[in-house]
This record gives sequence, C-alpha cells and structure tokens, in this order.
Amino acid sequence: MRLLLVRHGQSKWNAARRLQGQADVGLSDLGERQADALRPTIEAIGYCRAVSSDLERVRETALRIGAHNPELTEDLREIDVGDWTGRGIDEIRAEDEAAYQGWRAGTSAPPGGESWVDFVDRVTGVIETQRRDSFENLLVVCHGGVIRAILQHYVGLEPAHIIPAAPASLSTLRLGKEGPPRLELFNYLPNSLNFEAPD
Repeated sequence: MRLLLVRHGQSKWNAARRLQGQADVGLSDLGERQADALRPTIEAIGYCRAVSSDLERVRETALRIGAHNPELTEDLREIDVGDWTGRGIDEIRAEDEAAYQGWRAGTSAPPGGESWVDFVDRVTGVIETQRRDSFENLLVVCHGGVIRAILQHYVGLEPAHIIPAAPASLSTLRLGKEGPPRLELFNYLPNSLNFEAPD
C-alpha cells in the first residue's frame, strides 16, 4: 500500500505565524491556491481511498485536491498544543526557546498539551485500521505534525530531524507486506520549493 500524505494549504494562522493545534482555522487565499495547484498531481495518481482530519483547513484542502469522499476523523487532527493554541511562534520562542525546541523534537509538550507519544499512537491507529483492507493508495489529508508522526513511526525519522512539510505538499511512503516501510517522496510541491514551511 502507498500512503500519500498531503498537508493542508496555508491557513490564516499559518500566515500570521500562530500555532493552531486543534483550533479550527480556515485556509488563507494563498492556501486555497496551493491546494488547487496540487490537484493535477493527485488526479494523475488515480483513484485513492481517502481519509482526512475533520478540521476546516484540511477538509477544504481535501475538496480542492479532488479527494474522493474522504472519511473524516478527529484522530487525524493536529497535536493539541494546549496553552500555546493561538499564540505567536516568535512570542513562544522568545519566552522559552528550549520548551519550543523540545516540543518540536517530540520530547516535551506545551502546558496542557498532548504528549508526542499519545499523538503518534492516535495517528498511527488510523493508518493501521485502514491497512486491514486491501487497496493500492491511501490518501491522508492532514497536518504537518501528523506527517512527522507517521514518518517517525514507520521509517524511524525522529521529529527533530524532519523539517516541517510544506503547505499543500505531497509525501509518500510504501508500506509493503514484506520488508520495511520505505519513504518514496518528501515535501513535493508542483510549482515551487519551500524550505521555510510553518509549524
């Protein structure tokens, strides 16, 4: 089975450099264009079973890239960032850079936030449930943290060693019945490069 991992397009809070976690924030105008640009790539792959976070920015991305009737689930929501929800990234880093870097590395959680271990278990539970059926492609429309969690679980890439997936980017993994999972593609954008993707 191939996992096709799509991060949502830029949200209004991404544009303002605010952490969202599970806040239900919609796409910015740029985020809409980013998702639209990825649609031909997804269409060229052909039919995919689709599963998606139920938050607005992801649901809208799924619609714009042409996902076929995605199954919506709370279990693919972004990690809960607790008291950091809605706060500016620069503000958090100025206040406690070590705490921010620990969160990005998956070694600590914000006050009131979800632990990385619990988050990985929640996300990968969705993938393992889907793997019980036999099909070629699973399109997972989700959040940047979800992609990092999947990469850690299946290919051993620790979050401290992974740059954020760019908005409306495509990454793919091959999960075979034999042999280890393999990373096929990471952070593909159809029209550009993005080395400064927001958290």
